[in-house]
Amino acid sequence: MAVEKLQFQAETKRLLDLVVNSIYTNKEIFLRELISNASDALDKLRIESLTNSELADDSAPEIFIIPDAATKTITISDNGIGMTRDEVINNIGTIAKSGTKDFLDKIRESSNAAAQELIGQFGVGFYSAFIVAEEVELITRKAGTDSAVKWTSDGAGEYELEDFNKDSRGTTIILHLKKEFTDDDGEYNFTDVYQIERLIKKYSDFVRYPIKMNFETKGKEEDAPTIEIRTVNSMKPLWTRSKSEISQDDYNEFFKQQLHEWENPLEILHVKAEGTVEYTALLCIPKRAATNLYYSDYEAGLQLYSRHVFIMDKCKDFLPDWLRFVKGLVDSPDLPLNISREILQQSTGVKVIGKALEKNILKQLSKMLKDDRDKYLEFWAQFGKSLKIGVYNSMFDNKAKDSLKDLLLFQTSKEDKFSTLAEYVERMPDFQKQIYVAPGKDAAAIKNLPQMELLRDRGLEVIYLTDPVDEFTIQVLNEYAEKPFQSITREDFELDDAESQKTKAEVEEIAKTQGDLLKDVKEAIGGNVKEVRLTSRLKSGAVCLVTGEGGPSLSMEKTFAAMNNPLFKATQILELNPNHAVFNKLQNLHALGKDAPEFKNLCTTLYSLALLIEGVMPDNPAELVNKITELLTK
Repeated sequence: MAVEKLQFQAETKRLLDLVVNSIYTNKEIFLRELISNASDALDKLRIESLTNSELADDSAPEIFIIPDAATKTITISDNGIGMTRDEVINNIGTIAKSGTKDFLDKIRESSNAAAQELIGQFGVGFYSAFIVAEEVELITRKAGTDSAVKWTSDGAGEYELEDFNKDSRGTTIILHLKKEFTDDDGEYNFTDVYQIERLIKKYSDFVRYPIKMNFETKGKEEDAPTIEIRTVNSMKPLWTRSKSEISQDDYNEFFKQQLHEWENPLEILHVKAEGTVEYTALLCIPKRAATNLYYSDYEAGLQLYSRHVFIMDKCKDFLPDWLRFVKGLVDSPDLPLNISREILQQSTGVKVIGKALEKNILKQLSKMLKDDRDKYLEFWAQFGKSLKIGVYNSMFDNKAKDSLKDLLLFQTSKEDKFSTLAEYVERMPDFQKQIYVAPGKDAAAIKNLPQMELLRDRGLEVIYLTDPVDEFTIQVLNEYAEKPFQSITREDFELDDAESQKTKAEVEEIAKTQGDLLKDVKEAIGGNVKEVRLTSRLKSGAVCLVTGEGGPSLSMEKTFAAMNNPLFKATQILELNPNHAVFNKLQNLHALGKDAPEFKNLCTTLYSLALLIEGVMPDNPAELVNKITELLTK
């Protein structure tokens, strides 16, 4: 077949432009990424050959690297699974991943250093080749097939594909290096065999397959130099070594290489256990959440080894789904080498290991919260939602809920800082019997709720529920330290102090004489509200909306609507402040008759304003503007 020219997918082209044009602080990182890809290809071949004997042969798995000063290239080869023509197009010409647009937008908004981290985070390490190469060739042959394909691109927006001859399976990548990376006098010379050896030892020493290179050995002056093939990496699994022998840098580089991370992990757990089940686990909490962490195509799970032999890349059976952000591996001699997904799900050993790991992770997070609050806040910003999802998923498991509730953080009205539930309860005045919460789009929106004014005046703290998950989490918990949660936007909210009870009694007396007015206001508004009543929860505000007990709040309703689920509707109750001048005007207009246009206009306007306070747009904004204009001119 002749050479075929194809265009990169639009998102891929944009990503390549960002990679090529970004100022990278670490140019040498490309080698680690390409070696990791080669290692993955060897893993895939080994797994597939277990069930397909036709893929097995006598060739030992290896990665071979050839820096060549004469041609100004560096070649990385493996004898792994290889790719078909279609797989080349899908894997390299396309980024088929949820959140691609958001990811690219984040990169454009980031500094150069942050962009580098985001690119690594998204898992597109192959494109790092264009940091150092002006042109990249990829020659690959899928294991079990006879045909090979050659892919060539300069990263400018298109690539070429052609059929090719390749004697064996696997993939060879040839990087035609930019001039600045071939100069002996420059900072980098990636055609220097000893510089490449140093980088392999630095970044890829723990790769489980041999990484080989040619080294020139000089004999006597009259003898021609000989070529010696050496294995550069140690291949000794890091997790088999004693913790005392492993430095923090060792851990960091291991996770970068093993898990394709670009940043040092936020937290590392190295666990060795003996007893009913023997295992070693090396886990990490990444510094940043993956862009698609909460998308369905995110592949969670830990790498599984048995007796240091790789078994499975994404074993989901160790940790619950809410801990999907944890990365790492488990190595256990008590699990068979030929273990399958079905056997894993029924394995007592896997369940024992999983429960122990979950307990260790929670213990580590508790320690971080107690000893390093700033670090925990950094963790919470990235993965707090996962813990809240964990509470929601533990709806019928009190033990699981109890293990998580003390790790939760919420922003509160106390200096707008994040607080644990225990810290909130400790600050509560003696007369306060409930934990006050308020849902809203963000802290600013909640602060502006008219209900907040009275609580501020009384010096009462409110927990802000700004994440859509927050309300569900609070509902599942129901209470903390025997103190129930109480939303200040629910109809049953009232303050417990004597002054508030006195004000409530006064309002109830006024309400006894305003039955007809409240009934007619409800009729003027229509079927949108269940009830119109007077309230003691407002101070300077004229009106507010609250929701009935049991059903969703207005904030929840908006969340469901955003998910195209309009069935969950909040029960709306309009509350009026009898001490506000607007209420006096409402009474005066009502005296003209319930069908008076001025009265009806004021009723519907007050309802629309209450909706706006809650962040809900009225059905007809233009009509609202006209009504307000009319009221202002009278």
